[in-house]
Amino acid sequence: MTLAFTICSVNYLAQARTLGDSLRQTNPDYRYIIGLVDKLSEANLPGELVPDYTMLEVDQIGIPDFAAMCDRYDITELNTAVKPFYIDYFYREYPDATEVIYFDPDIIVYQPLRKLDQDLKQYSLVLTPHTCSPTPDWERPNEQHHLNTGIFNLGFIGLRNDSIARQFVSWWKDRLVYECRIDLCEGLFVDQHWVNFAPVYFDNVLIEQHLGYNVAYWNLHERILAKDEAGQWVVNGPDDRPAESLQFFHYSGYNPSRPDEVSKYQTRYTFAQEAATAAVRPERQRPDARPLFDLYRDRLLANYNDQYRQYPCIYIKPPVVLRYQRVRKLLKAPFNRVIARLES
Repeated sequence: MTLAFTICSVNYLAQARTLGDSLRQTNPDYRYIIGLVDKLSEANLPGELVPDYTMLEVDQIGIPDFAAMCDRYDITELNTAVKPFYIDYFYREYPDATEVIYFDPDIIVYQPLRKLDQDLKQYSLVLTPHTCSPTPDWERPNEQHHLNTGIFNLGFIGLRNDSIARQFVSWWKDRLVYECRIDLCEGLFVDQHWVNFAPVYFDNVLIEQHLGYNVAYWNLHERILAKDEAGQWVVNGPDDRPAESLQFFHYSGYNPSRPDEVSKYQTRYTFAQEAATAAVRPERQRPDARPLFDLYRDRLLANYNDQYRQYPCIYIKPPVVLRYQRVRKLLKAPFNRVIARLES
């Protein structure tokens, strides 16, 4: 049995439902679980907002001193830090799950994942790099950004239930208890930098460079989207490689309220071709990707995205402003006012 899961708080359940709907359509044999970093008893969702998928609340999986982890992390860090703990829980509680696959909630799966199923019969881990070829310019993101965020994108990871994968998960858990922070000065970007070590520390790791895996804003420079004669989405590379079927698309940083933006995290591409954007160079325009984003927007809105976004995560507390920080702010206020006048 293959167990696929995602992790989110209530505010991202529209994305988790949309992912689940795509898996139900393309990979109906998978068992899909939503790891919920929240409390349903506190959210008190109305009936239409309760997903038709199994939800496993994070306080049920036995994370040691979980309350302290909540105090250390913001919502992004916390949702990321618990990932290997969920995998370890599935290894323990679902021994018939021979493969465990994690997807970020903002993903749609477009095909039966037959290649991944076959690879997980052979490999212990399957990882996807952010890019498989050099970035073409210094727009965001470029290779320097990937040095900050990690070689691999951990919005996806496939794991076999074997001794190597379990050793990896145990090691990953230990690192993320305290060091799943967004702290670029310390070389940390949530869980991703740690997994740079995975192909070095552990055997039997597949670095998957299939162009149809984990397509996202960070690798659009090397992937052109089109439909084949059967109406299926395919991905063409920048060279003479044959087109490959689109396996799953990662809509990271997409906001359905701003449908003309590819992602809030990038500056390289735009969808638009209207007269108002005539100044945008043709190589910056990506009308080939627009239908995929329009489809995603429609599915998110149908899955109550606007309603879910209003729910705060129960585990995230307002940041504590220490007394010395308040004093420093008061002392600097007169100087800031003078600087503001000089600059106006």
